[in-house]
Amino acid sequence: MANQKRDYYEVLGVERTATLEVISQSYRKLAMKYHPDRNPGDQEAIAKFKEAAEAFDVLSNPEKRATYDRYGHQGVHGMPGGGATFHDINDIFEAFGDILGGGIFGDIFGGGRGGTSRRARRGEDIRCVVKLDLREVATGVKKTIRLRREEVCTTCHGSGSRPGTAPEPCSYCGGRGHVVQQAGFLRMQSTCPACHGSGKIIRQPCSTCRGSGLFTTEVEREIDIPAGIDERTQLRISGEGSQSLQGGEPGDCFVTIQFAEHPVFQVDGKDLVCRVPITYSQAVLGAEMEIPSLEGREELRIPPGTQHGDIFRIKGKGLPYMRSERRGDILVIVQLEVPRTITEEYEKLIRQVAELEKSHVSPQRKGFFKRIASYLQSMVNPEEEQEKEKDS
Repeated sequence: MANQKRDYYEVLGVERTATLEVISQSYRKLAMKYHPDRNPGDQEAIAKFKEAAEAFDVLSNPEKRATYDRYGHQGVHGMPGGGATFHDINDIFEAFGDILGGGIFGDIFGGGRGGTSRRARRGEDIRCVVKLDLREVATGVKKTIRLRREEVCTTCHGSGSRPGTAPEPCSYCGGRGHVVQQAGFLRMQSTCPACHGSGKIIRQPCSTCRGSGLFTTEVEREIDIPAGIDERTQLRISGEGSQSLQGGEPGDCFVTIQFAEHPVFQVDGKDLVCRVPITYSQAVLGAEMEIPSLEGREELRIPPGTQHGDIFRIKGKGLPYMRSERRGDILVIVQLEVPRTITEEYEKLIRQVAELEKSHVSPQRKGFFKRIASYLQSMVNPEEEQEKEKDS
């Protein structure tokens, strides 16, 4: 289980702020320390070797690392290549052969000494995003998604060569796809720079796939999205990723859930937040209000004396929890709305209220033209205006 795993930073012996270079250096040291060649028959060393590879797989990937830092092991569980994906040493060899050197593993596990041959590499995983409105989140929905993936070319059947021709073995690596260097008692292996690991050179590429052996296509698939799914959840559709040129299993498709912006609600976990403006009189005297919900409308009583920013809860009308009868709530945040313009009658009433409250308010303003006339008069008879000011 994810909660039984050691912290990945602890596994590699690095700080949480460590750079990729530091993480890589630490992983190389651990890989050499627990290396099967140095620990023949030691199952504990092999377990630590796999554990270090899993930690490096997550912490060396910026996206996986950010998810791990925020959500821990549970966050990366189910991500492409995240979590426990290394079932044997061959998996580690295929993932990090360029970092560690594959000859070490090839001799022991890859057939160099009578062992089994390396497994065919599986196809690449693909990703897509599905946007849901909040009603779909609340009720669950079937969605048709469009996937872009690579499939084996039907013209050359994956060879990459023009029909009637065939690839040639790579002369640089002898068709092995890798080159080996000896370093003391260790043999270090790296991908062949000439054929990029394929072991073959294509002289006359296929016109359909241009020598890659794969072509990009679009397919549609229908998926069931359960009610109460959380945003950023990844759904895994097995076998719907890209195909493998080596005849391995196809990759998977990972569907990331996003919530579409709602005109009324903001999502806070399973609660829905709704900001509702109220007038001064509603705040003072109270009111009965209709509040929107995902199913329609709900009645809400605003009590007398309500303050700006008060929060009222409508229970059980938020988003559901997955595989549960429980639901979140609607949180209504009231906001006192002050009118920018008012009528003379409205102003008169408000001033009466201000007198009752003994509140200091701005004096009643003169009309624009009255103020202009008063200003011009003061320019003509400044002494008379000064006498008026003294009398007042």
